[in-house]
Amino acid sequence: MIFQQNYPYFLKKGSAKSFQATLGIGGNIGDVKRRFNHLFIYLKSSPLVEVVETSPILKNPPFGYLEQDEFYNALIIVKTCLRPKALLRYILHIEKRFGRKRSFPDAPRTLDIDMIFYENVTMNTKALTLPHPAWRSRSSVVIPLTYLKTKI
Repeated sequence: MIFQQNYPYFLKKGSAKSFQATLGIGGNIGDVKRRFNHLFIYLKSSPLVEVVETSPILKNPPFGYLEQDEFYNALIIVKTCLRPKALLRYILHIEKRFGRKRSFPDAPRTLDIDMIFYENVTMNTKALTLPHPAWRSRSSVVIPLTYLKTKI
């Protein structure tokens, strides 16, 4: 685990926003740890989400397409007023803003943001499955989860 500024982070006060979501972040192109800090600052300044907690950063091997650099991953718990599909649109906007290009499945990326959990919502649509279908099998989620204080 890698501990650095903002990873881990814990908000000591409550949030007025209604819904809690757990986001998984990852990347393996460029200075990912610096990008994670920029993402943290971006989210902290957003009126749509409030950062509640972050995990330390995990460095782990890629899966799927293996001919690429190792990934850095972390979890971010946010409170939000957005419903799941609106939060997904917002996440996709953030990925694009941070230079994400979708060239092929499991390709190297500057920033990947997955919605792992949203409250206790279970859904399975073409655009979004909650909880994230592979969360239990990914060390990039399971290991950082053990460091979180917030109840999921």
